[in-house]
Amino acid sequence: MASRADSFASNISLANFSKATELKNRIWFTIGALIVFRFLSFVPLPGINASALNQLADQTRGGVLDMFNMFTGGSLERMSLIALGVMPYITASIVVQMASALHPTLAAMKKEGTVGRQKLNQYTRYGTVFLCTIQGWFLAAGLESYGASSGIAAVVDPGYMFRVGAVISLVGGTMFLLWLGEQITSRGIGNGVSLIIMAGIVAQFPTFVSNMASGYSEGSIATGILLGFIVMVVGLILLISFFERAQRRLLVQYPKRATQRGMMQADRSHLPLKLNTAGVIPPIFASSLLLLPLTITQFAGNSLDTESTTGGALQTVLQYLQHGQPLYMTLYAVGIIFFCFFYTAVVFNPEETAENLKKNGGFVPGIRPGKRTEEYLDYVLTRITVIGAIYLTFVCVVPEYMIAQTGVPLFLGGTSLLIVVNVTVDTISQIQSHLLAHQYGDLIKKAKLKGRLR
Repeated sequence: MASRADSFASNISLANFSKATELKNRIWFTIGALIVFRFLSFVPLPGINASALNQLADQTRGGVLDMFNMFTGGSLERMSLIALGVMPYITASIVVQMASALHPTLAAMKKEGTVGRQKLNQYTRYGTVFLCTIQGWFLAAGLESYGASSGIAAVVDPGYMFRVGAVISLVGGTMFLLWLGEQITSRGIGNGVSLIIMAGIVAQFPTFVSNMASGYSEGSIATGILLGFIVMVVGLILLISFFERAQRRLLVQYPKRATQRGMMQADRSHLPLKLNTAGVIPPIFASSLLLLPLTITQFAGNSLDTESTTGGALQTVLQYLQHGQPLYMTLYAVGIIFFCFFYTAVVFNPEETAENLKKNGGFVPGIRPGKRTEEYLDYVLTRITVIGAIYLTFVCVVPEYMIAQTGVPLFLGGTSLLIVVNVTVDTISQIQSHLLAHQYGDLIKKAKLKGRLR
């Protein structure tokens, strides 16, 4: 089931790395772009009261905003120019991707090749601007209402001018991050948007280590708990590294073709099906839905009447939906499993894949092309999705259980670990590819020199 692990250490050497000038320039460019991203996370929106933001961050702790704040590297907590991060772009790309799988016009556009993908990317950018505008407006209005209800002004000069300025600043910050991510992808190393998200998560690691060290020195965290967290994180990283590279390779055979020597030869290839086709989307969607009632209650604040029937019922529901509660973890696991199957069905279309194989003359040995191939692909995909859903549920629920049992907040949850490990493995793979290309170029040069000498 698992693919053969790439032997990174056998091919990468310091001597080859020092000679790869282009690779070093790409790495330095990536590091510089991420430094710019971190600097922007500390530039606040105009007209924000910083002292009131600390109380607002404490009030909304544990909600959806806390999760988004982790993805933005603390930018949302500081209400910086890039407070929304790249999450509107991720949401817009998911919506466009789902729409292209369900809507016939967008599905036909997706099959047009490069031109169709460019149109879909343009629609994604339009959707990003629209989502940024809506989210920025509600964020600015929420800041004003919080200042009015708490008595501490979160906005120095509230009004429509502040809202318009905040929306323009937030839209500009998000679009600049998208441009920066595209520059990293083209001129740097790795996927730019993914690296920006990972940099925001990793930026909070020193604070977490400092809190753990201070808690251990003060005696609030026992030695066994600390060692247990270290073992759990290392074990989850190894598990994620294995399962994220695991795939089921289906043998695809093509008809015999005549070669240059006149011999008939049958071509063979493999159709890789990833074990975790849905990626990190299921835990993000499941946690967002579960944390939505808590976020609404936190923003309601003092206006929520706990003595009324509605307020009392909402408070009772929130008690069962707190982190670590059995109901929360059960619904979290069910949501992850549901979105695994739902998003996999959206991303991978067995009918379209079977049709493409039939057009190119390919077939799975022992399976008839067409409808039978579609049924076989759906059968295999369902089986591996079950394993992938169980793996995702285990990775995301175990940290929640550990936090509930020990009371120690762990910022590297299942979703964060998935993002960090996936992006790291992908970046290392691209570095490996550049090094191999550099070695191959050196071999070609040496071969040409030997040919000239002869």
